[in-house]
Amino acid sequence: MKDTYESPLASRYASKYMLGLFSSDERYRTWRKLWVSLARAEMKLGLPITEAQVAELEAHIDDIDYDCVAAREKEVRHDVMAHIYAYGKVAPSAAGIIHLGATSCYVTDNADLVIYRDALRYLRKELLKVIRNLADFAEQYKALPTLGYTHFQPAQPVTVGKRATLWMQDLIADIDEIDFAIKGIKFLGCRGTTGTEASFMDLYEKDTAKIDEMNRLIAADFGFEECFDVCGQTYPRKVDSRIMSALSAIAQSCYRMGNDIRLLQHDHQIEEPFEKNQIGSSAMAYKRNPMRSERMCSLARYLMCDSMNTAMTASVQWLERTLDDSANRRISLPEGFLCADAIIRLAQNITDGIHVNESIITKNLVEYLPFIATENILMEAVKRGGDRQSVHEVIRSCSMQAIEQINKGEKGDLLRRLAASDQIGLTEEELSSCLNPADYIGRCAEQVERIVAKTRPLTEGIEGGSEAINL
Repeated sequence: MKDTYESPLASRYASKYMLGLFSSDERYRTWRKLWVSLARAEMKLGLPITEAQVAELEAHIDDIDYDCVAAREKEVRHDVMAHIYAYGKVAPSAAGIIHLGATSCYVTDNADLVIYRDALRYLRKELLKVIRNLADFAEQYKALPTLGYTHFQPAQPVTVGKRATLWMQDLIADIDEIDFAIKGIKFLGCRGTTGTEASFMDLYEKDTAKIDEMNRLIAADFGFEECFDVCGQTYPRKVDSRIMSALSAIAQSCYRMGNDIRLLQHDHQIEEPFEKNQIGSSAMAYKRNPMRSERMCSLARYLMCDSMNTAMTASVQWLERTLDDSANRRISLPEGFLCADAIIRLAQNITDGIHVNESIITKNLVEYLPFIATENILMEAVKRGGDRQSVHEVIRSCSMQAIEQINKGEKGDLLRRLAASDQIGLTEEELSSCLNPADYIGRCAEQVERIVAKTRPLTEGIEGGSEAINL
C-alpha cells in the first residue's frame, strides 16, 4: 500500500505511453531540447555562442538532477530558473548562454504544445482501432434484425450492425475534431515577455529577418511549420479549449455507446466481454455487470466536465498574460488527456469482444413484430376493400387489448384478434405471412456497407490490435 495519493488515472487507467508522455522526465527533457534548439539557432545567426557550448548542452539533455532542482526552486520560488540552474551545473561551459533572450513561457508553452500535439496524434491512432472494431462488428451483423427503439420504447426494427454504425459515425466525427485541433496547434517560438520580440531586437541589432529565421529554425526542430502570427507572453489559450473540446467529443461519443451497451445488456441482447473468472458482484455471485461500459461512462462524465476548465481559462486571460491559468492547466490538461486515453482503451476492449445473443434478439423482435407489422396489415386490408379509418380503429383497439395481456405476463395474441375481425378480412395465416423480420429493416444492410466502405481507408495501415487491459 502506497502512503501518498496517486491519481487513479495514472495508477489504474491510462496507458504506459500516455503516462510517459506526461511524465516529469518528458516535460523537462523537452525544456532542455528547447534550450538546445534556441542556442543552436542563435549560434547560426551570429550570436556569441560556440559549437562546444551547444554540444555540451545536447550531451546533458537527459541528465536531470531533480534534487538540485527542488533545492533551488525552494530557494528562488521559480521552477524554470531552478531548471536553468541545474542544467548549468552539468553543462558549466554553457551555463551563461542558456535561455538567452527567452522568457519562461518559451520552454513551458512550447513544450506543452509539443506534448499536446503528440498526445492527440496518439489518441487519433488509438481511436481508429475502435472504429475498425466497430466496422468489423457492423459488417458481421449488418443484416441481423433487432428491435429498434425510440424513447427506449419498441419501434421499427433495425439491424445489430446498423446500430453499431451510429456509434461509429460519432467516432468518425471525433477524428475530424482531433484533426481540427492538431491543425490549430502552431508553435509559440521565442517571442519575449509580452510577445513583442523586443529582447531579440536588441540581440540581433534590429535585424528582423534573423528573428524570423530563429523562430523558423526552432519550430522546424520540433516538427512545426509555422508560429502563431501574434501572441502575448503565452500561446493563445483558445488552443487548449479547442483541444479539450475534441477530447470532450470523444467522451460524449463513448458515453453514448457505453450507455447503449448497458441498456442492451440489461435485456441480454448483447454483452460486453466477460472473462472466465471475472466476478460480477461480491454478494450476488450470478451477476454479469457491464462494468467496463459503466467505467467508460463514468470517466467520460469526468472528461466532459473537465473541458470546462480550458473554456473558462480562455475567457479570463488578462491582456498579455495572467498566471491564474498555470495551476489549473497543470492539472486539467494532463488529466484530460489521460482520461481520454483511458476511455479509448476501454472502448477498444469492449468493441473487440461484444457478444451478441442472437436467440434473445430474435425472441424480443418476434414478440413485438405483430405490432410493428400493423401498418403493413392496414395497407393490405385497405387493398382488399376495407375502410382505412375503420381498419385503423380495429387495429388500435386490438393492439391495446393485446398489450394489456402482455402487461399481465401473458402471451400477446394480436394476430388472433385481428383475424377475428370482419373489418380486417385476413386470416391468421395470411397475417402471419407479414411477420418476416427482414421485410422491416429497410436499407440497413446497404447503409452499413456504405459507411464501412468509407471507413476502411481511414483505418487502413493502423497497426496492432486493441490493448489488453486490466481495469
